Amino acid sequence: MHIILGGTGHVGSAVAETLLERGEAVTVVSHRTAELERWEARGANFAVVDVNDTGALREVLKQGRRLFLLNPPAAPDTDTDAVEKANLRSILTAIEGSGLEKVVAESTYGAQQCDRCGDLGILYDMEQALKAQSIAYSVIRAAYYMSNWDASLESAREQGKVRSFYPADFRLPMVAPRDLGRAGADLLMQDADEQVLHHVEGPRAYSPADVAVCFASALGREVAVEVVPRDRWVEGFREMGFSEPGARSYAQMTALTADKRYEPANDPIRGEITLREYIDALAGRV
Repeated sequence: MHIILGGTGHVGSAVAETLLERGEAVTVVSHRTAELERWEARGANFAVVDVNDTGALREVLKQGRRLFLLNPPAAPDTDTDAVEKANLRSILTAIEGSGLEKVVAESTYGAQQCDRCGDLGILYDMEQALKAQSIAYSVIRAAYYMSNWDASLESAREQGKVRSFYPADFRLPMVAPRDLGRAGADLLMQDADEQVLHHVEGPRAYSPADVAVCFASALGREVAVEVVPRDRWVEGFREMGFSEPGARSYAQMTALTADKRYEPANDPIRGEITLREYIDALAGRV
């Protein structure tokens, strides 16, 4: 049995769907019941539990052999770093004594030791904690999610603009959730004696300008990039509904990504889905 944390989100659901397509037994974990019927209709078990209920989460983990660990994102209007650190502490404690034989954990390109820098620091801490325990594990350092652009569909369609905190020509590796799902499922099904760091990205790097071109093609209208200046990053995140500490953490994460080129330590696993294919599907053309 594979246990999937974050199983109703973009990446977790892609992992679960891939495993089900391969005939594997899956339990999707969520703190809400909204998608229970959909997943049970597909043949998955569905466990409703808050990751901060450590004891209840451990009982769910005891029902499986392998875990896909995706630390749930905090609501933007909270102190995002504090909430996500608390989530992670509970999950790591629940793993202890769970009887799991392998963990596959979702991390991010650029994970590093830093304070108040969002996922870059929190997921680095997760990696280090996994190294310190005895269960076999693999870590996926994922490139920038193509799904991060989902929120731009409405502004692209209605206003002809895509908002970006990066320069329009800033290129970075991106990856579709479906490709991450395949990679996660592959690693869950491999031998349980490895401790390996894997990088996963799409066919090539893309820029916000490329995103605008893809939206323009998908929507049949002109779409331009609206760049948020660096001195307005905190304000920009606040306008998106982030708390003050959350906005500052996300601004710091953006700065580290923009200023420090990240080179994978090994050849990345390459997905097949292009940005154009992803945005075409998002816009409902395919």
